Amino acid sequence: MSSDRPRSVSVVALLADVPSTGHLGNARARRFALDGDDLAGQSAGFLDFARENIAQGKKVVALYPRWRSGRAERAVQFARGALRTDHVAAVPMDLSPLALSLVADQMAYLAPYLPSGLVAALAAELPEHMLAGGWVKSVASLATIPISVRQHMGSLVPGTAFLAFCAPVQRVGRVRRSNPAPNIPFHPVNPVQVLVSAGRDADQSHFDAQFIPAIQPVSSHDLPDQPLGPAYWGTTKYVEFVVFSAHQDALTQPVRAIRPTTCAWCREPVAETHCPFCGAANQPPVGRPPTYSRAVQVPTPTALVPPPAQGSGPPARPAPRAAPPEAPRPAGTPARGTPPPGYGSVSGITSYPQAPESFSPSLGDGTDPGETRPHHPTRR
Repeated sequence: MSSDRPRSVSVVALLADVPSTGHLGNARARRFALDGDDLAGQSAGFLDFARENIAQGKKVVALYPRWRSGRAERAVQFARGALRTDHVAAVPMDLSPLALSLVADQMAYLAPYLPSGLVAALAAELPEHMLAGGWVKSVASLATIPISVRQHMGSLVPGTAFLAFCAPVQRVGRVRRSNPAPNIPFHPVNPVQVLVSAGRDADQSHFDAQFIPAIQPVSSHDLPDQPLGPAYWGTTKYVEFVVFSAHQDALTQPVRAIRPTTCAWCREPVAETHCPFCGAANQPPVGRPPTYSRAVQVPTPTALVPPPAQGSGPPARPAPRAAPPEAPRPAGTPARGTPPPGYGSVSGITSYPQAPESFSPSLGDGTDPGETRPHHPTRR
């Protein structure tokens, strides 16, 4: 008989017209565009989705863009009220559409491994490990990222270009002397991949000639433009990008970086001051990240790129940072990074099926965040 304690299980929904990047194959967050003339019409699909999963004992982590939050917040409130449950969490995110799409799918991919509270906490942690932004000719209408008056006036100068980042920091810088390197605030762990989505009126040639060589990715993939891209960037002349690590521990590191505590009300592991499910106030722990009772078996997508021809390709890159030592594994458990059965490829990028639920973090106080406890009624 297994001694593992049961834990909560969650599904991820994205309340916005943000198509999937396809990077993780079938592991995708469920999308809801929230189209309709009234609240009932806008929320009907999401309400049915939440009702079905809650009836199966699952919780719903609902992501939505903070800069387009009106309909999403009403849909979540409507679902919580109609179903009389606190098992629907509203998680706003300050990310561009392409980055939001990738993070939502990453969270959906990790959801089978983690308790619901940690899945919600990943919304704040995953953007810290990627570089996301846009190459734009003007920031005069950019309202989602703070800009200065000087940058606003600089948009009137012909031939200017700006790099605007939304993750891991919000920053806008003017590209000078055709060299974007001084504007790049962060580089994910090598090797890296790049996803690119250009607006319908964008000229991508300067981006490809200047930004891509500065990043030195092992692969770059062009995707269709995002429907909400013009609304986020304030223009149709933009090139949106996400740079992320293809290292085998790329999705393990964000999980290990979370410092959870047990919610005093609903007993979910949370990393924020307020629980995303019940709303109870909690005191997040300080200090080192928690230790883990078992190894985190999270396979990470890795690029399948043929070696460059002799004498071509980007300069040599520094070796990736060493991964942390792996905890002892039970007998018969495959080594970390070993592709499980069903290993496939999507658009030249490796994808994996869902893995068994074998992850259980220890909160440092002797409790297991996934421990099943009597459900507390929603506070009124």
